Amino acid sequence: MEDYLEAIATLKKQKGVARVKDIGRLLNVKNPSVNAALNTLSNAGLVMHERYGYADLTQKGEVLARDVIARHDTLVTFLTMILGIDKQIAEVDACRMEHSMSKEGFERLAKFIDFVATCPQNEQPEWLISFDHYAKTGKRIKCKAKTQRRY
Repeated sequence: MEDYLEAIATLKKQKGVARVKDIGRLLNVKNPSVNAALNTLSNAGLVMHERYGYADLTQKGEVLARDVIARHDTLVTFLTMILGIDKQIAEVDACRMEHSMSKEGFERLAKFIDFVATCPQNEQPEWLISFDHYAKTGKRIKCKAKTQRRY
């Protein structure tokens, strides 16, 4: 059901409206399936819709859609920026992952991405460069020994 919320939000952003036929096209499902899903979401107070017409998110639905989109975007960022996965593959993988991830796991992943993105170095951290090399070649770069800091 989260895919439908995400689709409605995406279509509204792109086209200003979300029609049943456009939702079906975006999610690759038939219009009767879209209507059935919209009825379920409507009963849950997340969507308002006209049968085979327009669909819109309620305030509660918008909050949930934003959450799904944020999880998706965060996962795409992790898969592309940290793991170096192709953007198209990352989009598909993120879509699969976003619905099954715990809130705690997602929050920790978001913090990790923020940690890496705000690293004080202007380039990738050394350990991430080493990981990229390992992912491509299967061979480790010899790590530099670091002295322990005493505070």
